[in-house]
Amino acid sequence: MSKKSFNPRQLRPADLLRIVNAVDLPNTESLTEFKLRRHRNRAGYSISDPSNPQTVDLFRYAAWLTLEYAKPKSGPLSYEEQKARKAERAAEAVRSAQDIGEIPAVVSPDRKAQAIASFRRFCETYFAEVFYLQWSDDHLRVIEKIEKAVRTGGLFAMAMPRGSGKTVCCQTAVLWAALIGASPFICLVAASAERARDLLENIKIWLETNPLLHEDFPEVTYPIRCLERITNRQKGQKYQGEPTRIDWSSDRVVLPVIEGSLSSGIVISSSGMKGSDIRGQNYARADGQVVRPQLVLVDDPQTTESAWSPSQSQRREAILAGDVLGMAGPGKKIAGLMACTVIRPGDMADNILDRDKHPEWQGERTKMVYAFPAPVTDKLWAKYAEIRADSLRNDGDGSQATEFYRDNRETMDTGSIVAWPQRYNEDELSALQHAMNLRLRDEAAFFAEYQNEPIIESVGEEMLTADAIATKTNGHPRNIIPLGCNHLTMFIDVQQKVLFWMLCGWEENFTGYIVDYGTWPDQKRTYYTLRDIRSTISRAAPGAGLEGQIYAGLDILTAEKLAATYHRDDGAEMRIDRCLIDANWGQSTDVVYQFCRQSQHAGLLLPSHGRYVGASSIPFSEYKRKRGDRVGLHWRIPNTVGKRQVRHVLIDTNYWKTFVHARLSVSMGDPGCLSLFGHDDKSHRLIADHLTAEYRVKSQAQGRTVDEWKLRATRPDNHWLDCLVGCAVAASIQGVSLPGLESRTTQSRPRMKLSEIQRGR
Repeated sequence: MSKKSFNPRQLRPADLLRIVNAVDLPNTESLTEFKLRRHRNRAGYSISDPSNPQTVDLFRYAAWLTLEYAKPKSGPLSYEEQKARKAERAAEAVRSAQDIGEIPAVVSPDRKAQAIASFRRFCETYFAEVFYLQWSDDHLRVIEKIEKAVRTGGLFAMAMPRGSGKTVCCQTAVLWAALIGASPFICLVAASAERARDLLENIKIWLETNPLLHEDFPEVTYPIRCLERITNRQKGQKYQGEPTRIDWSSDRVVLPVIEGSLSSGIVISSSGMKGSDIRGQNYARADGQVVRPQLVLVDDPQTTESAWSPSQSQRREAILAGDVLGMAGPGKKIAGLMACTVIRPGDMADNILDRDKHPEWQGERTKMVYAFPAPVTDKLWAKYAEIRADSLRNDGDGSQATEFYRDNRETMDTGSIVAWPQRYNEDELSALQHAMNLRLRDEAAFFAEYQNEPIIESVGEEMLTADAIATKTNGHPRNIIPLGCNHLTMFIDVQQKVLFWMLCGWEENFTGYIVDYGTWPDQKRTYYTLRDIRSTISRAAPGAGLEGQIYAGLDILTAEKLAATYHRDDGAEMRIDRCLIDANWGQSTDVVYQFCRQSQHAGLLLPSHGRYVGASSIPFSEYKRKRGDRVGLHWRIPNTVGKRQVRHVLIDTNYWKTFVHARLSVSMGDPGCLSLFGHDDKSHRLIADHLTAEYRVKSQAQGRTVDEWKLRATRPDNHWLDCLVGCAVAASIQGVSLPGLESRTTQSRPRMKLSEIQRGR
């Protein structure tokens, strides 16, 4: 109360209480609101200015108290009177404790004014520990749009890379909007009510514990701190004798009603993404005004399950358009912020961000990487991926790959543009390396969650069933080569417990026959899984370590199969032309190369590495070919041998899985058909399950459409599918080709002596 407005003849009751209680007299009780009201009831108009009976005349009140004190005292009080007075004093003490007293002064008015004027300054000042990295250009653009939506209305949806702080940025936007009084009612909406309550709980914790907020916004934080997290105190809390009307529940917060506060009585509620939870929200203020939400924050409004369901996505889209945007009431506009993640093409988030479908939301898609490294760096990044994968498979931490990147960083960064250069982990050297590591971990998740451009997928139709494959038998006995076959190929899939292997015969037009298949050691059962294998490599080769056991198994298996002579229907003798060995599994890589180098059958052996070439990957056909490289139909044999001194083959597994399934789909008798030996379809049930353990998905990205093969959710065994792919690639290496499909296999030109050239003239 200023000096200019002070009039002792016309004091408000609250002002009179402060003046009287400011005098500290010994052995006296404080004047309470209840006691003053009782005195006014007894004295009537004798202590008030007749022209303004709502006020108290300090001089008349003092005179009345003096007369009351001078009145003769009555006799001893009865027990009932003593009990009533004691209860009255106790009630007065409670009412006195309910008043929170004086609110502390603002520590830095200038800092507060700057934060009110700028959302960016608010974040940097009061949440420096949250926004500790330098802002990216994308962040600054998003902050600008958030401030515009809060101050002037409008709708704004944004999809930022996971981990960019979009949710916490929106939470601070809600808090900032409440503290500056931008909207009387703010609603938090999430995929579920529990998630929405979590978002609100973070805001409540900030208001309770943030020291800088308490320094500059004490009119909000001080009454909250006075509750001491005891919600029962909120109903009776008062400031200067007036209720603060604070509400501190799990799904709704009403900030304290304080005269002069910008945030006085601001409501923040939380709600799940259901029409029944959202509709009908309103709040009756002390002044009789009924307010409804005018600012809504929608955080990740969809779940993974709803994103994959077109009907659920449409339903949530309808709730957003109808219930959420209609929360303000008839004829009133609402401001909205939505932080979302695109899970799959065509889901709710993808549609909302599409400005053609929903221009009102002004969707903003930001990316982690705006330009990937130039094609000239592909080989270096492929080498980086191989080094990193080898390290992780052998219980390493990928540091060897980081050192490789350090040595070649200038070249490997060529042409790249990263949105947030400061974002990378402690064991990484740059934001680009961080992004490429995420892409190598899961390419589909990377493009969806970090690029906001999910790979377009559609499950392939006409997938073969296990029954259809098991019944596709050609009647030939096991290990008897059908007439017309000119090539025998073999593949060995290395696992820790056993070696899976397959032998196939091929005609020149890629008509194929699965001649034999099995495991080493032999399981002697018709049906089993890798999990319940009984006869293992470790039992067959005791006394050696894991690498030694694998080496011994490969030695025994190849000695048995590669040295054997097979007979064709016409009596011709045949031997295996080419055997590929999987070198991708864990600790087997080095031992496979060692075995292929030292084996007596080294001329037939070739280590193989399957590569997942997706729609967004660089196809084999676009790799820069070097002198001496052999390049075939989606396979490559690099000329370099490296420290292992053995050449190897790289296989596009997605392409070749589609290829062998296409051969299995060809009718018996037609060129290019692939079939199994024998007559009994029951004996092939196990291999049929392996061959159908994966399903193909049509994917589109960066102008390419490819089949991407994925393991089924039940994660069945697929090892003989890998073997069949390896046998087909080995046949392609040997010159087998499908009519009309050029394999582009190139052989190294044989060296000629000068004398031979001269004789040929």
